[in-house]
Amino acid sequence: MIFSLSFFEVVGQVGTLDNQDTYFTVRGSVREKYSYKPISEVAIQVNGGSYSTTGYDGNFKIRVKIGDQLMVSHKDFQTRFYTIKGNDRILIEVEPQDPRPSSKELRKRDIQTFNQLIDSADTYLKIDAERSVQFIADALDKSLSQAQNAEAYVTLGNLYMYLRQYDLAIANYKIALQNVDDGKTKLKLAKAYVANNNASLGIKTYNEIDVTTLSNYQQTEFYEGLGDAHLKANNSSVAITTYKKGLKVADNNNIQPKVTDLNSKIAQAYNIKGNPVEAKKFFNNSMRLAKREGEKRAIEEKVTVAEFNNENKNYDDEISLRKQVVEDVKTIETDSIISNESPLTPQKQNYKIGNALILQNKLDEAIPYLDESILEADKRGDLEVKKDAQRRKVDVFESLGEYDKAKTEFEAFMASVDELYLKKQQEISQATRTSRNIRESQNRITSLENDRALSRSRYELTEERNKSQQIIIYSLIGGLALFLIAAYFTYKYIKQQRLANNLLALKSLRSQMNPHFIFNALNSVNSFIASNDERTANKYLSDFSFLMRAVLENSEEDFIPLEKEIELLELYTKLEHFRFKDKFEYVIDIDKSIDVEAYEIPPMLLQPYIENAVWHGLRYKAEKGILKIEIKPKSEDEITIAIIDDGIGRERSKSLKTENQKKHNSKGLSNIKKRIQILNDMYKDKIGVTIDDYQNTEDAGTKVEVTLKKD
Repeated sequence: MIFSLSFFEVVGQVGTLDNQDTYFTVRGSVREKYSYKPISEVAIQVNGGSYSTTGYDGNFKIRVKIGDQLMVSHKDFQTRFYTIKGNDRILIEVEPQDPRPSSKELRKRDIQTFNQLIDSADTYLKIDAERSVQFIADALDKSLSQAQNAEAYVTLGNLYMYLRQYDLAIANYKIALQNVDDGKTKLKLAKAYVANNNASLGIKTYNEIDVTTLSNYQQTEFYEGLGDAHLKANNSSVAITTYKKGLKVADNNNIQPKVTDLNSKIAQAYNIKGNPVEAKKFFNNSMRLAKREGEKRAIEEKVTVAEFNNENKNYDDEISLRKQVVEDVKTIETDSIISNESPLTPQKQNYKIGNALILQNKLDEAIPYLDESILEADKRGDLEVKKDAQRRKVDVFESLGEYDKAKTEFEAFMASVDELYLKKQQEISQATRTSRNIRESQNRITSLENDRALSRSRYELTEERNKSQQIIIYSLIGGLALFLIAAYFTYKYIKQQRLANNLLALKSLRSQMNPHFIFNALNSVNSFIASNDERTANKYLSDFSFLMRAVLENSEEDFIPLEKEIELLELYTKLEHFRFKDKFEYVIDIDKSIDVEAYEIPPMLLQPYIENAVWHGLRYKAEKGILKIEIKPKSEDEITIAIIDDGIGRERSKSLKTENQKKHNSKGLSNIKKRIQILNDMYKDKIGVTIDDYQNTEDAGTKVEVTLKKD
């Protein structure tokens, strides 16, 4: 036998390897050239190093570095050698000694291979997105017809729907429809439009479908999807009418899963319309029907109805249902695993039970459920729910007046925030690598489509010489259009991914409020209590709790009104002055010509600068100092916010710091710079910050000037 080596897309590896001594795992497979059948028990060995054999599926993995030589041997063909030049996947094709198959046989094998690759893409769609895209790209290589092209692009669209990249799903469904105009694919395209928040285009696409050409099940999908589109377009009455048409089709044809789903959706639509009585009737139907479908479907519907009860403030009914869900989940988890993303998890249900009890002002009863939520979340590695439950416990203990417990829970909450931040950073890094690999595969698929278009143009050129110039022009225009479409979608995808990464990083930075002031404030409370000054401690803690609650409420916002930020800064500065009355006085001067309601600013952006001014400048000043916060106009659409102190200045402050303080301050200022950098990237240089000495004296002081642009 004779074999040759060729390269596939990178699978499981990212980028190129600059270090020649870096070991990595290369993947490959050994197959017959024409039948694409895998060959097992092929020995793959690195000279003087790793050894591997192919499995029943013809695949192998082996640890290598750049420059290693692979020895590929089997009893049925002569041993060959291959030098590793990169981390690309290797395909070893073995050509049998038998005569080459006929064209008919080759076509039959290609069809079989295409079907196997599409089946593999479907299998890995929700398990390994990179591998699924790879199978689709390989299938397009083997495609022999427009019908096969359409099937491959529909599969690719399904993958992007699962990944929630709806714009790319739309693009691939459209390409599929260009190959074969099919009602089932139009259903998918319309659903993708709705998922991409384009309800009007989704409704238009649904209305272009001839319902009579659809199967009974597809007709229920049609009415369900069209109802979803109307509901998203705030046409709840039309949505209800449409859902009921789908329910009639499902009832007449005994499509039980859709009967349950549509009863539930009609109930939700009635609730949105403001008719909870009618909604409850349909929810009773969906609950009864869901029990017939299986335990998991019944649990899912209980969660949906529990949310309905919460929205309508029927907390007792909500709590009863959620308690049932917690018990029911224990049963189904013996046979299947429920991921943390599922709304059915015990940690989420216990958290929501605790929250419902809090809304009923049953604070003592809520604590055990919040504890159970934290315990389950910790066991399952669900940091999001753990963090939320810990934050709610802080609120409960504050409301009960148990401030020591509130402090302990707040410290645990901050630790969870830090842990979650690290986890999110890792997820961003992994998501970036995965996105890059999928994008490369998408580009390859787009190139295949361009190559296919070019091949068709060459064939037409040979068949119709009299129209050669037109064919060339049309082909070039078509190729350019495809290239521009691919470039547009690639650019949009990169932009979306970058925005998603920025939002995730910004959320993590916002959630990390510098605990320096919090801990010192609580220490001050302890000091007041120790000196039997309970009244002062209560007053201080009351103002401090108000500030913390306001900060947590704004923790999810990129920007808040400047007027609200000024209120928070006044309260924060008041608290600092309360502790250091003998060290400084403060003045907040706002130019009367400034409309503070017209500007927005990131929440608590200025607080670290004020904290630095007090703790590292004014606190060490020999005599009483002054802290000024001045807000003045700079231009018609721009203002400056200056934080000025006449403290000891930055250079003298550095010499007084301990090593631990230096690390803490550096991290705090670094987080501020990152926030500003990300926000300016997202909102086009809206914020500017300069820091300089305030005066040329021994106590040089510091002046921080923040420039803020109007939207």
